[in-house]
Order: sequence, then structure tokens, then C-alpha cells
Amino acid sequence: MRLLITAGPTREPIDAVRFISNRSSGQLGLSLVTAALAQKHSVTAILGSVAFDLPAGAVRIDVETTAQMHDAVLREFSAHDMLIMAAAPADFRPKQIFEGKMPRSGSLTLELEATDDIVAAASAIRRSDQRTIAFSLEAEGNLDRARAKLLRKRVDMIVYNPIQTMNSAEIQAALLYADGRSETLPRLSKADFAGLLLDRAAALLANP
Repeated sequence: MRLLITAGPTREPIDAVRFISNRSSGQLGLSLVTAALAQKHSVTAILGSVAFDLPAGAVRIDVETTAQMHDAVLREFSAHDMLIMAAAPADFRPKQIFEGKMPRSGSLTLELEATDDIVAAASAIRRSDQRTIAFSLEAEGNLDRARAKLLRKRVDMIVYNPIQTMNSAEIQAALLYADGRSETLPRLSKADFAGLLLDRAAALLANP
């Protein structure tokens, strides 16, 4: 498979020093890249702000903001069979970016706007031979929000994973498919989960 994998958080600048982001480490995306290379797949990794090196063999594209990740995904997607959107892009960005460094004051009010929905944009332009997999980080047990995202984003599969997954070595996920199937998985290391997800990804491509 020719895989396009995103990983890590994005950063949305407030001024030249400060930014909005989230606690994602990108470790799940790293596990996916590592497992994909071990299985001899072709991998392009689009990475937000992460603190790790990739194994040799992957094409690495570094970005900072959600808009940059959006543009990189849409630019690269046509050359790949599948997008696995494991990154955690910031959902909001400041409407105004202040020049330089703002002085510290008693209070600060920021007006935010929504960022682009990257996997939905990729699903909207995919060919019939391409597939998209999204992730839904939710409160434990909240599968309904994940199913709603599956439909809204028009992806082939969404991975429900509870908030406890962040910065953990393990994941207890459920896989929800566009055809209505679901699969609840046992607690797995992120490395073992990555191998399993790639097997399911290959099945999605083999059975349109």
C-alpha cells in the first residue's frame, strides 16, 4: 500500500511566541509509520509538532498549523492509496495573530474560528480506489459522537479511542466502518494496534 499518515498536534499562533495546541504526542502515528515500513508499505508522514525521528524509509513532511497540514494532505493524497489521519490538528485558531510578542496584561480575550476539517476534505476528493481512515478521541464509551463523525466526514473507517489514550503506551479502541460494521478491540500496545489497523486497512482496499 501507498500510505499517507499524519501524526502529532498542530500549533496555531497567537503571537510570535505563544500558540494554541493540544497534548497529543504523535506516538500512535509513529507506531503506524514504523509498522507500515516493517510491512514493506510505502509511507509518507505529515507531522505536526513532534519530538521524534522517523525510521529510515519514510518520506517526512513537517508542518506547524492545521492549514499547512490541510494543504500538505490534499497535495499528497492523490499519490497514495490511503490516508490514515492519526494527527490531532488544533480545532480552533485565533482570528487575529498579533505581531511580535504581546505584553503581559491583567487579562486577554481571544476570538477563535474553526480550522479546516482535513480528513473530510480528503474524503471529498478521493478516487474510487482510495480510502480514508479517521480517528475520534472521545470520552470513554461515547461511541455515538464517533459514529456521527464517520458519517459527517464520509470516511471508510473511524477509530474511536478514549481520551486516556493520549500519552499512554496502550490503546483500547473500537473500529467503526462506513457499512455499519463495528469491531471492539482489547487493550493493546500502540505498536500491536498499529499492525492490526494496517491489516484492516489492507482489507478495506481489497474489498471496495
